[in-house]
Amino acid sequence: MLYHLVCPAKYRRKVFSDKVENTLKQICLEISGRYEIRYVEIGSDEDHVHFLIQSVPMMRPKTIVQITKSITAREIFKAHPEVKQMLWGGQFWTDGYYINTVSQHGNEEIIREYVKNQGKEYKQIYRGQLELFEGLP
Repeated sequence: MLYHLVCPAKYRRKVFSDKVENTLKQICLEISGRYEIRYVEIGSDEDHVHFLIQSVPMMRPKTIVQITKSITAREIFKAHPEVKQMLWGGQFWTDGYYINTVSQHGNEEIIREYVKNQGKEYKQIYRGQLELFEGLP
């Protein structure tokens, strides 16, 4: 399954500096190593992030969001205490999010281009390759 996930920073604060974006990329690569979640593309505007995510059909979208948001928030706060101060010591992400499935054959490239063209200062943080999970029926 392929998903487009959008997560805004709490209070839509502009917290995604180059250092925070690099940390986010590294965290997502570590998540990929531990879970059946692959980050095909990650892009940010200053106050939100777009993820193009591939996962197994048995994993619910809500679970993918929970894993992504909780681990990235915890690790970014550890690596960048100044971000926690900018958010008054509270949460990193807003409670809400947007997630939708993406068809590999129909609109993957459209969503990929959409993610790339977000915001005036869009930055592509990471672009991985779509891969098939081995051992699945």
